[in-house]
Amino acid sequence: MKKFDVAAFVWPSYTGREPRALQFWPEGIGEWQTVLAAKPAYPGHPWPRRPLWGCCDEADPRVMEMQIDAAADHGVNVLIYDWYWYDRRPFLEQCLNDGFLRARNNHRVKFYLMWANHDAEYLWDKRLSNHKANRTPVWLGAVDRREFETVARRLIANYFQHPSYYTVDGKPVFMVYDWANIAGGLGGDAAARDALAWFRAECVRAGLPGLHLQLAAHWVGACACLDCFDSLTHYQFVHFTNIDRDYADLVPDVERVWDAMSAKHAIPYFAHVSVGWDNNPRHTKFMPGVTKNNTPAAFKAALLRARAFAEARPGQVPLITINSWNEWTEGSYLQPDDLHGYGYLEAVREVFSQ
Repeated sequence: MKKFDVAAFVWPSYTGREPRALQFWPEGIGEWQTVLAAKPAYPGHPWPRRPLWGCCDEADPRVMEMQIDAAADHGVNVLIYDWYWYDRRPFLEQCLNDGFLRARNNHRVKFYLMWANHDAEYLWDKRLSNHKANRTPVWLGAVDRREFETVARRLIANYFQHPSYYTVDGKPVFMVYDWANIAGGLGGDAAARDALAWFRAECVRAGLPGLHLQLAAHWVGACACLDCFDSLTHYQFVHFTNIDRDYADLVPDVERVWDAMSAKHAIPYFAHVSVGWDNNPRHTKFMPGVTKNNTPAAFKAALLRARAFAEARPGQVPLITINSWNEWTEGSYLQPDDLHGYGYLEAVREVFSQ
């Protein structure tokens, strides 16, 4: 079997080591607090779900050693860490710095970063989730040019030269989540293009072959900023299709989006598969928009389509992105639970593991 790079996003909130997170999860265990408080939102709602591994601290290197082995043994060979920068300093960096980077077996999987540069809002605080204040920004994700250069130099110094950092043609891959916030903070599209060109040059000055910039798409059609980037993928099904239906029904529509993205854009598009969507654990009132019947078998069928998409494009890096490793409060995770056991991980292994 051809080797594939199967990359799962990591939401680094499952630790109590970030002091600024206490305003959202005051019990000091990160968003496990929300997972443990989850209740059914309607009759037949398959919540609460509980992790078979327990509510462990994912900033503990021993925990990450176990998780790295589980990922690698099931064919997940890349982790994409959501990475945050708010109010002139990083946020939720401990899972990566203290957990993954200190794990003795972190050579078994690669990692790269997605700058989750959206605004931070009170959505993470379940006490305010159904209140109008939940859309009030706590911190803004946009940065000016001076702050952008601070961020870039930190990334180059702390991460890009790590032996486990994921590269394409030797260039570290770095994903940007929100183009509008990049351009808005830097002063417009032209200023953002100039900043990204500087970032590439700064990587070369640091001794790297360059920088592979990837954009998380939130659309299906065209985008004027793509001349700044080297590749595209999506972050979540909810960004580009109706997820309030049966999983088997939405997958053909998802596949058509992959084909459209690949056909419309000159840069490579990498197929994205989400496990599902249900963010009701974060809310006190029912939030419509729940993926139905996203069983491991249905998820496996989507993975087979993603593999076929990659195989039909032999000139591209064989990368497939998955949401996600651990988005428990959005109902989209590979980690084993008390509903399906190791079913989602076993689906990945059956499709991709050599």
